[in-house]
Amino acid sequence: MADEKMEMCEAGVALVSPEVKAPPHRPNQFERVFQPCLAELLGTMFFVFIGCVSVVENEGATGRLQPALVHGLAVAAMVACMAEISGSHFNPPFTLAIYLCGGLQTNMVLPYLACQLLGGVLGAAMAKAMTSRESFARAHGAAFAVLQSKDAVGGALFAEVAMTCLVTLVVLLGAVNTKTRSPMVPFLVGCTVVILILAGGGVSGTCLNPARAFGPAVVSNYWTYHWVYWVGPIAGGLSAALLVRLLLGDRTTRLILKNR
Repeated sequence: MADEKMEMCEAGVALVSPEVKAPPHRPNQFERVFQPCLAELLGTMFFVFIGCVSVVENEGATGRLQPALVHGLAVAAMVACMAEISGSHFNPPFTLAIYLCGGLQTNMVLPYLACQLLGGVLGAAMAKAMTSRESFARAHGAAFAVLQSKDAVGGALFAEVAMTCLVTLVVLLGAVNTKTRSPMVPFLVGCTVVILILAGGGVSGTCLNPARAFGPAVVSNYWTYHWVYWVGPIAGGLSAALLVRLLLGDRTTRLILKNR
């Protein structure tokens, strides 16, 4: 009898053996298309909302430290939470660079960009609803009132290109390039954002993200030198993608110099 029970137990163990795996789940239409777009919209919305509030209500008292920490920690949290849903782009230059490096399907590029811009507008509207009218008007909706003269345009444009290139490189090498992928990428991107805002906030406002500039500009109707915050970040993102595709990427990503 004992032998029979042992045999039955062994048989039962075999029935639930980890070697017998259920067929892999295939994402449905909602999980492939709508859920990622919703994640991009919500992620960008909350990022812009938190970022605008930190600038509108606190910059005069705390300088750049508090906005820098708020933006960096918000990025780290949202990337960590939504990376498996949409890839946690929340930034048009990131989306373009990731697509050019083979990390996004073509049919998702335009929906991602549209959701990011809409999220930026919604986030800025939330910030306006939360903050006082006087503070919001004085800060132009946190729409980067740092840039006020033609003499400062060249430095601000270069700052946006260089700083966006750096943070996009962190994203591409940390999340897309197979050889250098790291589970620490949310922390790395968040820290990079903090460092860049502390370093360049006084030069350009350290936008690095057209959606972050577009939302407050729409809500506050403030468009002074707004083009800088599109041309600079997009050029920086494309520069990072070019560096990865030509020089820094592994053999599956790099387009040239694959042979010894």
